Amino acid sequence: MHRPERSPHLDADRRRRDLDALADGHEVDVLVVGGGITGAGVALDAATRGLSVALVERHDLAHGTSRWSTKLVHGGLRYLATGDVGVAWESATERARIVETIAPHLVRPLPFTVPLTPDISRTEAALTATGLRLGDAMRAAAGTSAKQLPRTRRITAAEALRWAPALDPDGLRGAYLHWDAQLEDDARLVVAVARTAAAHGARIVTYAEVEQVRSGGATVRDTLTGDRFALRARHVVNATGVWSDTLHPGLALRPSAGAHLLVPAARLGDPAASVSVPVPGAFGRFVFLHPRPDGLVLVGLTDEAHAGPIPDEPAVTAQDEAFLLQTVSRALATPLGPQDVVGRFAGLRPLLDLGAADGATADVSRRHAVLEDATTGLVTVVGGKLTTYRRMAQDAVDVIAARPGVAAGPCRTAALPLVGAPPAGSAVARGDLPARLPRRYGTEAAAVAALADGRPELLRPLVPEVPVTGAELLFAARSEGAMTLADVLDRRTRAGLVPAWRDALHDAAARLLPQLAATVPATAPRARVGA
Repeated sequence: MHRPERSPHLDADRRRRDLDALADGHEVDVLVVGGGITGAGVALDAATRGLSVALVERHDLAHGTSRWSTKLVHGGLRYLATGDVGVAWESATERARIVETIAPHLVRPLPFTVPLTPDISRTEAALTATGLRLGDAMRAAAGTSAKQLPRTRRITAAEALRWAPALDPDGLRGAYLHWDAQLEDDARLVVAVARTAAAHGARIVTYAEVEQVRSGGATVRDTLTGDRFALRARHVVNATGVWSDTLHPGLALRPSAGAHLLVPAARLGDPAASVSVPVPGAFGRFVFLHPRPDGLVLVGLTDEAHAGPIPDEPAVTAQDEAFLLQTVSRALATPLGPQDVVGRFAGLRPLLDLGAADGATADVSRRHAVLEDATTGLVTVVGGKLTTYRRMAQDAVDVIAARPGVAAGPCRTAALPLVGAPPAGSAVARGDLPARLPRRYGTEAAAVAALADGRPELLRPLVPEVPVTGAELLFAARSEGAMTLADVLDRRTRAGLVPAWRDALHDAAARLLPQLAATVPATAPRARVGA
């Protein structure tokens, strides 16, 4: 009998054992298709209710939309502006859970400035202040303390310039200062959720593509070998995001493209706070300048309807880039230009098509939905947003738990810390570790550092100007399920966000992890249901 392992450590050997068990006919209660934040959340929710679980992902964890977010765990202020109070409240309550219990090691308070520039009228400023204070009230009601996220206040122009030195002081009347939660990294959150699911017995198998869902399971192809097998499962959850209609025919989606840019923080005076610049003619929409702890500032984001085939890695168009740069430059003393951009990325949000008359997606609801296919019993969870992944997962598993013959306990994830999270009310001990490690690994930072094993060079950046240590690369392969160099560079360390960083780190990573450098997935066209 193939008993599932209960450890948070994922590596190539564990993948092979879990794949062999599934290929040998071991039946699971729940098969989750998709290794993004929603799929990982479903796997964790189901496993902690006592159900046997397999998660399969055709690429790597966080390969799709889940690594292309704005990297915030936010309280849904924008949804208050559009009148979607339900989504705003859900965002605020889920943010509170992540900040307080689930992943406090991966989030930190981020101050935001809304500069009162000459082109913002006093009426617009008053409406903005009202919205921010409503957000404060919602934050307090959801259980996030003002110590975690302080209250909104009006600040002077001089103080605004201390927070964000690149602001144009000419005509600046001050700013509103408010706070939200910044995520260290979206892909790290996905990996932490998946590893926590693995610690509860879920089989996490990447590079395994579901080609067809059928009653009683699915046909799966190992994309590293090309081998196919029938995976037996009593229930199947489709958590493939913008690719959901591949497994659930007839599902109507309206993907929305969100583009982002990265610029060096030094170019903007090393800001300590984000800057929110209103989009002209679109009340409640902003373009942001978010400072990050890696010496970069994230500029985002667009919200445009995407038409046509769904790419694995959406591109940032010249039009997207021009819009972002022109919008934020309205508030800056020196405009940003294409020459300042060191990285670009875009993601596609899997929004439900609710039949709106025009093609705009900016005002399409971010509510999620759980749908059932009457023919196969497939459960599809779609829509939503990164911050509310846990609630999406709970709702999907609730559908399965309500079916006849399913012995599932109550949802436990609202108060369940992820791997690396410190005990409630305590901080991660930093000791003499590089600051990057506790920030990204929480209580596992010491275990990451231990992999240096007397080689102090592995606790320093492997190459100049790239803030990634060798110990992180080793941990990615030994504990975080990285199967290829791309997994390490693009999703575990995020060096790939800046192409120059990725290029500089590639050869050093290949020398340190030769077994990953030799792994190349087999390619094959993606099959649709019934093909």
